[in-house]
Amino acid sequence: MSKALLKSTGIVSAMTSLSRVTGFIRDMVYAQMFGAGSGTDAFFVAFRIPNLLRRLFAEGAFSQAFVPVFSEYQTQRSREELEELVDQVAGTLGVILLLITAIGVLAAPVLILLFAPGFTADAGQYDLTVEMLRITFPYLLFISLTGFAGGVLNSCGKFAVPAVTPVLLNLTMIAAALWLAPRMERPVVGLAWGVFIAGIVQLVFQIPFLGQVKLLPRPRWGWAAQGVRQILNLMLPALFGSSVAQVNLLLNTVLASFLVSGSVSWLYYSDRLVEFPLGIFGVALGTVILPKLSRHHASAEADHFSHTLDWALRWALLIGVPATVALIILSGPILSALFQYGEFDARDVIMSARSLMAFTLGLIAFMLIKVLAPGFYARQDTRSPVKYGLIAVGANTVLVLILIWPLAHTGLALATSLAALINAGLLFVNLRRRDIYQPRAGWVKFLVQLAAANLAMGLVLWFGAGDWDTWTEAGARERLWRLSGLIAAGGGTYLLAALVVGIRPRQLLHG
Repeated sequence: MSKALLKSTGIVSAMTSLSRVTGFIRDMVYAQMFGAGSGTDAFFVAFRIPNLLRRLFAEGAFSQAFVPVFSEYQTQRSREELEELVDQVAGTLGVILLLITAIGVLAAPVLILLFAPGFTADAGQYDLTVEMLRITFPYLLFISLTGFAGGVLNSCGKFAVPAVTPVLLNLTMIAAALWLAPRMERPVVGLAWGVFIAGIVQLVFQIPFLGQVKLLPRPRWGWAAQGVRQILNLMLPALFGSSVAQVNLLLNTVLASFLVSGSVSWLYYSDRLVEFPLGIFGVALGTVILPKLSRHHASAEADHFSHTLDWALRWALLIGVPATVALIILSGPILSALFQYGEFDARDVIMSARSLMAFTLGLIAFMLIKVLAPGFYARQDTRSPVKYGLIAVGANTVLVLILIWPLAHTGLALATSLAALINAGLLFVNLRRRDIYQPRAGWVKFLVQLAAANLAMGLVLWFGAGDWDTWTEAGARERLWRLSGLIAAGGGTYLLAALVVGIRPRQLLHG
């Protein structure tokens, strides 16, 4: 069982790695061509609003509600009922999203007032953001339907296609930055059109694969249908609970709009680096175990349910802890090597590095949330994560107000990380309290081994990184070679140290 899960996770991780690498290339193009200023701040806000809603509808609440119900129909209903569910969900979701998109386009000026009120101090920046939001908002419709298609494919065991689909977003955005933007009166608006086009491309890409699993929907309105109502009842509370981190990041955007120019961009670039390991492995784990946990719950296999969670938690720490150590130690070198070109200067590197270190403190918590939350969603319990999410958002709000004054944009990132730790802690404690998750033997030994391996890696990276000034003053090629060498040395040290202290691959393969 664990070997099959790891294989599926590896497939998703590999495809997601390709997506993240192309995403970094996209961000490098952004940094070189547009830097970190009022124009890029405007674009990132215009993209973040539909992107937040995408994570709510496509990757968050909808996925967490749809997959358990789909799995229930797979195991307990006829094929005809399953196809009818897909048709009705596609039609109902499509109509709802179309209405939301129309409202979002019309209400763009109000949305910018809500999400980036600081932009009103500069009429030109405010108008530019409104214009770009009206272009980017329909992305929500296309990408949410793409998420629906991905949910069907994941539930059928076809993990690779949904995982590789974001590569098309990055390639389209790179093309928009390099070809479309220079041809426009205001080049940054070309990025907004790139978002719009990318949404269509990703949706069209998945349609043939739905046909392969014989679940290409014939959309029908089904608001009153039992399966649709079941999904909606699960989805409404999950709208908040599954995307707490995104709500906190959006609050950061609101407050960052009042800070010095460039603050939104610094937070964007640092968040993107944290999203790299989170997306490659944390999201991959959550994506793979949710259908598995849902089937265990539907079949009343409590021991297998707990075993799957335990296996996923060990892997989350095995990847999350070294990623945290490496990002904190190498924050400056990574930003310098990847983004210090053209308009993105040494000051931008330093400011982004501060928020990157703060975000990285919450990386393990972000990963654990991706693993622990499915423990509730697979049981069709979407209310508990909402309750814990509300507590986390409340804590984030208080922490932001305390930390923003002495630490500026870094305080916003640190508040998000601390809130994630609270959220992950509440999820874990309540899974244990309800006896849903029972840790298997060997955790103390595993944590000691993990600490020793990460200490060895951390020392190699610390001494190898040297002074940050040498990175910002070096040439582009030298920075990239040095970073590649450090990553290879750190990764090799971690793997060797893990073997020396007794961590064996076969133990993690079989649980």
